[in-house]
Amino acid sequence: MSGVNALSAIAPRPTAVIIADQLREGIINGVFEPGEQINEAQVAGQLNVSRGPVREALHRLMQEGILIGRPNRGVFVRELTPDDVREVYEAREAIEIAAASILASRDHASRASVTAQLNEIISRMHKPADALDWSAIHRIDLEFHTTLVRETRNTRLVRAYATLATEALICMAHLADAHPDPDRVLSGHRELAVLIERGDLNALHHVLHQHLSLAEDELRPPANDLTRRKNRGPMLQKATSSEAASAPSQRNPAVLATSRG
Repeated sequence: MSGVNALSAIAPRPTAVIIADQLREGIINGVFEPGEQINEAQVAGQLNVSRGPVREALHRLMQEGILIGRPNRGVFVRELTPDDVREVYEAREAIEIAAASILASRDHASRASVTAQLNEIISRMHKPADALDWSAIHRIDLEFHTTLVRETRNTRLVRAYATLATEALICMAHLADAHPDPDRVLSGHRELAVLIERGDLNALHHVLHQHLSLAEDELRPPANDLTRRKNRGPMLQKATSSEAASAPSQRNPAVLATSRG
């Protein structure tokens, strides 16, 4: 059989999904500031698409809690408060402890398989940790925790955690001094991986609580001092229907925010 015949078809992605992915990435990266308006008409014009898929993308992000709609004013990037940070990390801890309980109850071969995946992720954090590449550190950190939840194969836990992971990345991107101690993160990840392989549930609960509590403390800004990043990114890629069918992902955000809320 020809090698080409073994390739899998790339599933078409709706234009609205591509637009939502790009806007979400822009918010995570700090391209869009908290409180800035996302102008539907300007997004549609920039992407050379009708306003329908843009409206659908904005609605999707409002459902995720990333954007908020204000009557007679428009759609804005949610502004984060210290209470938002606390709630995100409380919810993360609840889901991750549930995930740890599921994983710890499995046989050793299953736990070892999960641990191998986690160790591979840990190995990829060393280089950005040495370079103090905060964006990469944050993403690999969240990849570790997302993998822990995903490997439960509980679709509801995975779905609930996906939004929390995005919100955590937004916290990291938009708070001025949201930089963890890379050595602490690596040490915590190594300990969690070992405990998952052992199936030591009590220790897992304790270490997860400690790990996430410290992460929350590092993110917590002084009250009413959510300093915003001023960096700007490249423009959005045009998200045409043909592109939706051929490209698995579009990740270049735009500056389409036009006013403050």
